[in-house]
Amino acid sequence: MRKPLLLIVVVVLVVLYASLFVVQEGQRGIVLRFGKVLRDGDNKPLIYNPGLHMKIPFIETVKNLDARIQTMENQADRFVTMEKKDLIVDSYIKWRISDFSRYYLATGGGDVSQAEVLLKRKFSDRLRSELGRLDVKGIVTDSRNRLMTDVREALNNGTSGDDEETQATAADNAIASAAARVERETNGPQPSVNPNSMAALGIEVVDVRIKQINLPTEVSDAIYQRMRAEREAVARRHRSQGQEEAEKLRAAADYEVTRTLAEAERQALITRGEADAETAKLYADAFSRDPAFYAFIRSLRAYENSFNSNSDVMVLSPESDFFRFMKSPEDTVVGRRP
Repeated sequence: MRKPLLLIVVVVLVVLYASLFVVQEGQRGIVLRFGKVLRDGDNKPLIYNPGLHMKIPFIETVKNLDARIQTMENQADRFVTMEKKDLIVDSYIKWRISDFSRYYLATGGGDVSQAEVLLKRKFSDRLRSELGRLDVKGIVTDSRNRLMTDVREALNNGTSGDDEETQATAADNAIASAAARVERETNGPQPSVNPNSMAALGIEVVDVRIKQINLPTEVSDAIYQRMRAEREAVARRHRSQGQEEAEKLRAAADYEVTRTLAEAERQALITRGEADAETAKLYADAFSRDPAFYAFIRSLRAYENSFNSNSDVMVLSPESDFFRFMKSPEDTVVGRRP
């Protein structure tokens, strides 16, 4: 008795465990029965909110959809501005599922990659259109926030036929096809949704941001070369101006040195001349008191300068006036010529 009872209890627990499923916070659940989605009276997929729910075990399975805000990184792409200049723009998108039923049907069973492909195409087309209306200055300055707002609104609400871009793109056609599939698979009244908006896929774009704007390599290299040439030209101009100022300062300094030396030399000559004149005056005053003694002193200096070496030879007459002070006292008298 105990074994069958135990077996029954185990089977009941297994069936009960298989019948329960939990939808985690931040997710929504869709139940599939034999691979088909459970739908309500309007043929819309049944969406299960976070919590504990029941299903038919071994027959029904659960597909969970992420209800959180998701980030889609876009690869840097080339865009053309109003000035016909190329820019490399790196951006990202924040999005979430706003209508889980529509999202599930439009993306072929909640395929995130398919949803992101359509979103990326639509975003690229819209961003290209918006950037084509602005110049580079407007893109990198105050107009960027307005640009992002316009792109987000266009993604969420779509564009009407009265807009400038009346030609449908491949992304618009794909979104419109997905929206038509949703309409075919859903009964009852449906809210009015623009077929070329992301709302047709059950997606809401929360935010759009440009991370980085760069110039293409060939353009940036040319700009850098031009900037380098301009800076080098400015450097050469400043260098030549500096050399000119240096030459002016050097010439002024050389002139000042020459003028100062000349003035100093003139003052030295004047001082030396005045000193020589004062010396001559002193000598004249001193020797004018006794001319004979002055003549005697001058003769002694002449003798000293004439006979200061043994190799000196002088050929003079003994009776020459040069030797008058070398004669005996009887022959001459100091101060009187013979």
